[in-house]
Amino acid sequence: MWFKHLHLYRVHDAVSLGLDDFEFALEQFAFRPVSPREMRRVGWTTPAGKRSTVHAHEIQGHRLIAMLRQERLLPADVVNEEVAERAEAREIAEGQPLSRRERQLLKEQVLEELLPQALTRSQRVELWWDTTRNLIGINASSRKRAEEVLDLLRQTLGSLKVTPLATKTPPGRGMTAWLSDPGQRPASLLLGDRVELRAAEDDGVIGARAVDLDSEEMQSLLEGGRQVSRLSLGSEGQLRAVLHDDLALKSLQFDDALLDLSGELNDGDDPVLVLETDFTLMTAALGTFVDQLIEWLGGEVEPHSSVAQSH
Repeated sequence: MWFKHLHLYRVHDAVSLGLDDFEFALEQFAFRPVSPREMRRVGWTTPAGKRSTVHAHEIQGHRLIAMLRQERLLPADVVNEEVAERAEAREIAEGQPLSRRERQLLKEQVLEELLPQALTRSQRVELWWDTTRNLIGINASSRKRAEEVLDLLRQTLGSLKVTPLATKTPPGRGMTAWLSDPGQRPASLLLGDRVELRAAEDDGVIGARAVDLDSEEMQSLLEGGRQVSRLSLGSEGQLRAVLHDDLALKSLQFDDALLDLSGELNDGDDPVLVLETDFTLMTAALGTFVDQLIEWLGGEVEPHSSVAQSH
């Protein structure tokens, strides 16, 4: 269950629910399969899989929950093609074009008929809540999906005040400085071999893999005004990742020593024990790395008086 991606949020309210109450709240919004008439549905699932009945795991102040998202796959071009055929048949039969309102009603009819026949796709998204650091990390490939998990959590708890984690030095500026001037590079930062550069103007994006980021060619691009928007980096004994200019961490790769330790400890087939062992190892590494990342980027921005909140 090792995270592949991470979107980070600062929690501005301390956790007031005990684990039992938190579990009960999650159960009220437990996932149920999408109905024949629904396009999509989200709800909480058991992180350890179908053999488990536990929705919330907590280890040393770290909580793990998981949202399950299910949607029906009904391509827009399939719907539009069917609507066009039916509209043409009606126009021929009635001898006059359909109005905009009639076409909309026809589209709704087609959707109602085709939706129950559509295949479904499910996706699980995990959320790590560090109640000591007041930090939330979501294992999602996009910010949009991460926000969907937060919306469900707000609905579950009734209220949740969070903002995207923000640093005093914007990530793009910090990454550019680390490449432009090695002297500004933190001593504990391990530089990778992947980078994406954007120009101030709309001159496209340059991406490179398996390259020497300290090469003369790279320096020339930076001197030409390009800014780093993505950079692979890491920390010894913790993990490696691709840092994006919105502070998202993608393509997480945890240190081999952690994965080896996981293999040594997980010698049974108890899914809950395996999950909680890996979660303990992973969150220790993530917590340390996030602390370092904030330090590398000059510290965290003080929260404003207006904080994102939904009731």
